[in-house]
Amino acid sequence: MTIRRILVINGHPDPSGEHFAAALTAAYLRGANGAGHQIRRIDAGALDLPPMRSLTQFMAEPSATARDAQAAIAWADHLVIVFPLWLGGMPAALKAFFEQVFRYGFALTLPGTPYRGLLKGRTARVVVSMGMPATVFRFVFDAAGVKSLTRGILRTSGFSRVRSSLVGTVEASPRAREDWLRRIERLGAEAR
Repeated sequence: MTIRRILVINGHPDPSGEHFAAALTAAYLRGANGAGHQIRRIDAGALDLPPMRSLTQFMAEPSATARDAQAAIAWADHLVIVFPLWLGGMPAALKAFFEQVFRYGFALTLPGTPYRGLLKGRTARVVVSMGMPATVFRFVFDAAGVKSLTRGILRTSGFSRVRSSLVGTVEASPRAREDWLRRIERLGAEAR
C-alpha cells in the first residue's frame, strides 16, 4: 500500500464539532491514521474567510489564513471534503473557503494566459450528508450541489479523479449512522 498525504476538510460551518459531518470527518481521519497515511485537517467553519464581493477581492493577495489552507492543499495528494447538504449545495461558509483559497495563481492560471488547472496529480473524495435519501438527491435533483464542487471547482483546478459519497437519510437510525461511519473509516484506511 502506498502511503498518501491526505488533507481532510470539515466543511460544516459550526466549529463546535457536534454534527454528523464532524463524526464523518473523524471517521475518515481515524481510518487514514490507522493505515499509516500522513494526515492534516482543516475545519472550514473555524476560519475567518468571508465570501468574495468583487473581482478586485478575488484578484488581491490572499489572507494569511487562505495562504495556510493553500499550503495544506499543496502538501496533500488526496483531498477529502465533508459537508452537510444545505439548500441543495454546500454551506455558504464552505463556498467562501473555496472562493478565498482556490484563486488564480494557486488553483488556476492567471487571466490572459492559457487556461490550466494548477492542482494536477491530486485526487479527491467529497462526502455529503443529507436528510433526504441519497437516491432522491442523485436522481431527482441530479446531485447538482455536488457537481458544482466536483466539476466546477476540483476538476477545473486539475484534480484527476474525484469521487463522491452521498450519505442520505442521516436521521434515519443510529445503526445507519454507525454503518456510514464504518464505511467512511474504511475509505480513510484505503485513502480513497
